[in-house]
Amino acid sequence: MPTVAVAGGSGHVGRTIVEVLGASKEHEVLVLGRSVPEKNKMDQAFVVVDYVDIEATAALLKTRGVHTIISAIVIIDPPSSSSQVNLVRAAALSGTVRRFITSEWSVPHSEDSALYVFREAAVEALRETNLQWTRIVNGYFLDYYGLPYLKSYLPPFTFAVDIANKAAAIPGTGNDIVYFTYTFDVAKFVVALLGLSDWDETTYCYGDKATWNEILQLAEESGGSKFTVSYDALEKLQKGEVTELPSHRESYGFFPKPALRGFLSLLGCYVVEGRFDIPADKALNAKFTEIQTLKVKEAIELWRGH
Repeated sequence: MPTVAVAGGSGHVGRTIVEVLGASKEHEVLVLGRSVPEKNKMDQAFVVVDYVDIEATAALLKTRGVHTIISAIVIIDPPSSSSQVNLVRAAALSGTVRRFITSEWSVPHSEDSALYVFREAAVEALRETNLQWTRIVNGYFLDYYGLPYLKSYLPPFTFAVDIANKAAAIPGTGNDIVYFTYTFDVAKFVVALLGLSDWDETTYCYGDKATWNEILQLAEESGGSKFTVSYDALEKLQKGEVTELPSHRESYGFFPKPALRGFLSLLGCYVVEGRFDIPADKALNAKFTEIQTLKVKEAIELWRGH
């Protein structure tokens, strides 16, 4: 069986991919990380990697016979960006790695995003290699609207609709289309993608689509009461401003308010600009109709009675 290495495989998205890959029994799975997680409950082999040392990383990949690398490194700053770029260079140097999935797991960031340069660095590095590569565009994670009643390795995060506190701060008019995908469904599509001989530079997949107004209605029906609702116009979002939701206050301890507001306003702009409206005709869904995905209504219905 070909060996697939998942960089950042003990993290949120990475752990999900590792679990689904392992269950498929189609690949040998190797987890790469900068340190051994305190609670390593995964069945797959874990290897500590110093991404700064490109030659040593390349030798490790060669020794392990790694054919494909899936990066789930959280790319948010220069160090994490450098780690992924160095992994690309090590993969090209290894002589065994043929394919690379770069860490995106959402929608591509625009050039006005602070994250753009960090994530594009790996793409630029990949273009200089002979590796076959792609990035996964899956819209917004559906997990956030089923937590804590849905199995997920993602931490709670509130955007637009705060189901727990019956409140909403919706970007734009609330009528823009947003595609959502449950992380375990993303992982299923990744496993399916590994079986294709040809990859495009961007790979699309999705679980369901809805507008924020539709999600609000589902949440109100599941909760049995009306929400406190506000709408943030694009002009407000472009200024880096958003309406605060109750759950946001719980996040300021680890996600400072200015940074959180900036990130949420950016997401809001992406919604209004149509960046979360995936071209469904280009998605893997059409090739792999056997993959059944979690729907928005099913996730939100988990709140009924709570």
